[in-house]
Amino acid sequence: MNRKNLISAGVLLLLAALTVSAIFKGNDMAAVFAAMGKLHPAYLCAAAATAIFFVSAEGLMIWYLLRLLDYKTSAAVCIKYSFVGFFFSGITPSATGGQPMQLYYMQKEGHKVSDSTVVLMTVAVIYKFVLVVMGVGILIFYHEPLALYLKQYLYLYYLGLFLNTALVVILLFIMVSPKCFKGIVVFSEKVLKKFRLLKSSRERTEKLIEMADQYHEAVLFFLKNKSRIAAVIGFTVVQRCSVFFLTWLIYKGLGLEGTTAFTVMSLQAAIYIAVDMLPLPGAQGITEMMYKTAFSMIFPGAFLTASMCVTRGLNFYMVLMISALVSLWCHFRSRRTGKMAVELP
Repeated sequence: MNRKNLISAGVLLLLAALTVSAIFKGNDMAAVFAAMGKLHPAYLCAAAATAIFFVSAEGLMIWYLLRLLDYKTSAAVCIKYSFVGFFFSGITPSATGGQPMQLYYMQKEGHKVSDSTVVLMTVAVIYKFVLVVMGVGILIFYHEPLALYLKQYLYLYYLGLFLNTALVVILLFIMVSPKCFKGIVVFSEKVLKKFRLLKSSRERTEKLIEMADQYHEAVLFFLKNKSRIAAVIGFTVVQRCSVFFLTWLIYKGLGLEGTTAFTVMSLQAAIYIAVDMLPLPGAQGITEMMYKTAFSMIFPGAFLTASMCVTRGLNFYMVLMISALVSLWCHFRSRRTGKMAVELP
């Protein structure tokens, strides 16, 4: 882990401490713990399994797309990539650190950079596309209740939807435009050489251009397999809905009644859309604040903070800790493999 990631992790821990402090300061924690104690164990286990499925599902999509490109990588290895991505996304602003680290480990384990880039960008574009479609649907068909529940945070929902839509458009343009992608690759190399982070190398430049050509070939291959991409889109919808359904499981597990699954899932989706692109590691603090506002009329009294602690604890902190362990394992395994390679004659 480099210095930048260590700083991001430190900011994450600081934000987590401030968030926990705010939760303790404004609540009767005895009542909150008593409310948490009413959560049915079966629902808690189901919610935890749902959180793990959410991250693992990305790995299954990476595996499926790599199989289309004739890679024999196992599903377990690809799930490992998804946990690594979740960890570095969780500790970096706007979740920018996940894909570079996934690409790093995929390249270390024998995948072409061009193919890995296409696979990861395809997963990212579909992930964002599904989120945008859901967001637009909520905005059109659920606008009045959304404004009622989100209150002063409605503007964040508009901002998040706009930023996610803009990102989808930009990524799609880069994917389908070979000149644009090649230009970005060559320009990035020139910038790095200008700042003396890379030395001039004609051979490296030729390899980068070759990689850009291979990248476009892989994009064309996916475009010719529209039915396979449609299957990934369908599975992404299931994946996205699973993390929203987690909140509904907590609601039912606390023995509460009177609110539909659609309402709970729509509000949780709205929170995700609002905070997804914010430049805060793990969207710390703002996620909890929006949750308490959005669900204030759904979870009564101490159940509001209790549900927030459990929901956020499962879908972020628990998965982040698992992802940290997977990332550490990958790091030490990579170093050990590198040392063995050096020692071999």
